[in-house]
Amino acid sequence: MSGDAHSRRSHTLSFSRRWLDYIVFLCRRWLCLLIASMLVSSCGESGAPVASETVVAPLMSAEQARLEAFFSASWKEDLARNPATASYLGVRDQQDRWNNLSESFQLESLHIARERLTFLEDIDTTQLSAERQLSYRLYRLELERTLAGAPFRHHRYVIHQYRGPHTSVVSLLINIHSITSKEDAIAYIARLNNLPEYFDGVIEQIHLRADKGLYLVDWMIPKMVESAGNVLSGAPFDDSREPSVIWADFNDKLDRLVLESAASERLREAARTALLTAVKPAYERLIGVIASQQDKVASADGVWRFPDGDAFYADRLQAFTTTDLTAEEVHQAGLTNVARLHDEMRTVMVELGAEGELSEFLVQVRNDASLRYPNTDEGRSSYLEAARKAIVSMAEKLPEYFGLLPQSELIVKRVEAYRERSAGKAFYQSPPSNGSRPGIYYANLYDMNSMPVTDLEALAYHEGLPGHHLQRAISAELGDVPDFQRHTRFTAYTEGWGLYSEYLAREMGFYQDPYSNFGRLAMELWRAARLVVDTGLHHKRWTREQAIAYLVTNTPNAEYDCERAIERYIAMPGQATAYMIGKLRIVELREMAREALGDQFDIRIFHDTVLGSGAVPLDQLEASIQSLIQAALVNHSK
Repeated sequence: MSGDAHSRRSHTLSFSRRWLDYIVFLCRRWLCLLIASMLVSSCGESGAPVASETVVAPLMSAEQARLEAFFSASWKEDLARNPATASYLGVRDQQDRWNNLSESFQLESLHIARERLTFLEDIDTTQLSAERQLSYRLYRLELERTLAGAPFRHHRYVIHQYRGPHTSVVSLLINIHSITSKEDAIAYIARLNNLPEYFDGVIEQIHLRADKGLYLVDWMIPKMVESAGNVLSGAPFDDSREPSVIWADFNDKLDRLVLESAASERLREAARTALLTAVKPAYERLIGVIASQQDKVASADGVWRFPDGDAFYADRLQAFTTTDLTAEEVHQAGLTNVARLHDEMRTVMVELGAEGELSEFLVQVRNDASLRYPNTDEGRSSYLEAARKAIVSMAEKLPEYFGLLPQSELIVKRVEAYRERSAGKAFYQSPPSNGSRPGIYYANLYDMNSMPVTDLEALAYHEGLPGHHLQRAISAELGDVPDFQRHTRFTAYTEGWGLYSEYLAREMGFYQDPYSNFGRLAMELWRAARLVVDTGLHHKRWTREQAIAYLVTNTPNAEYDCERAIERYIAMPGQATAYMIGKLRIVELREMAREALGDQFDIRIFHDTVLGSGAVPLDQLEASIQSLIQAALVNHSK
């Protein structure tokens, strides 16, 4: 993609009557070519529209009915087999259970995947509607990805310092498991009592990996031991006057219930007993197993050190980017985009009146205290308030660029203290499709030096609006797709959209402060540099220290921020490459549509087409945009 195409500003064209048919279609999530043919067939021989009461919806084929029944049954089966996942989706019928990580369960899941793929191979796709053909392709691709990655399933860390069962347990209890009735409280306590079984599965997976020589990295271990230990800090686990994080959460929620005091005390005592007899021993066993690897692990960081490590990394790149790009191609794309963004930063330096080399300016921005909120509670509150204001301002502008808008609320929260030292800089938690919880943008404010004001807008747009919240909430709220399709994840699409949202906000008139625009460029630079360091670590055999040094040299981010990021890329090989790969493709497709349609191009219709079917792989996204172009050209020629 040329630099001109990349930097070209979009011009929102006036809305005209000839686009009304497309807005109707987009709101109903129909594909463009299908709606065009429907509009033609709705006219009589004279060309006059047929009266609306005479239009009959096409009958569903028997084959499609069979597929719809399969989608429904498999979705229900998956929710039943994965209670914790169901809780995140707002399903509350198994709130006493966790997901099952045992090896027998994992093997059973692979068997189910093979059976489902066999069923899909027997479907006559020519009998499906266009939108259900898309659903079919997405479901089949997910099965094929699962089975293709099966030989490497033990190569993936079952637990690491960035995220894992030791922290996700607490996150689910605090953020997902609400207590609005006595039954909810009883289920909460049952979940505490069932934790040992869940952790037994985690421990089994750790041992299986160790038997294959697939150990954790040495520096991960103290971080995980610390995070897990934090869960056991406070009452009733010790003599502290301060409650532990789970005990505080349970009591806070129970206090909001209107119960007789005797009933409340019985529940409280049952929860205390569960914490001491189930949760504490389970965490202590897990901590012991993790710590026992300390003297066995190697100091090498990349997955190249694993048996078949290169093949595993190639599988991860393909899965996360949904492309066939090689590690070397990804690495070179990173170097090219780092150079491009450095040039754009030099332009902003001129605007700011800054002199000297870019490298010197990066150090200046990194060390400028005036570009950070104070590392105090007041400073953290100020940051959160500024992020909320940025999102409110963006929300007011969205209708000019989007027809589809989310119904779910978005809130901004600080990452909880028990996990903030090991958690990422910022992340998003999706709302369920029933709207029972809001989407949450989490900002990690442990070290305010790592959260400069320059990045504040771009982070808010990426995690909130028009980024993850807009995309994932719309996906969850889709009404005309199978349940699985609302929650399918393709990282290049979802994270590419997040990064594209940062870029789009500039075209929408935001980042008025040059320093804020510099921060936007710094955020994109961060994703370009990820292509370099992720492949550097896992393909070129860089050390953790080499990768950290590259980020420190080429970005304005604080060294602590660089260290934490590199540790994330080591723990999640390939995942970080999806952001820039996805964003570049979305921009390319937009410029392709703009060039093909000229004055007929409408940014709202483009965005709604991108968002209107949920997450898809990049090749399918291109097919959707090609359909949009063809349908628009057909409509314009009439």
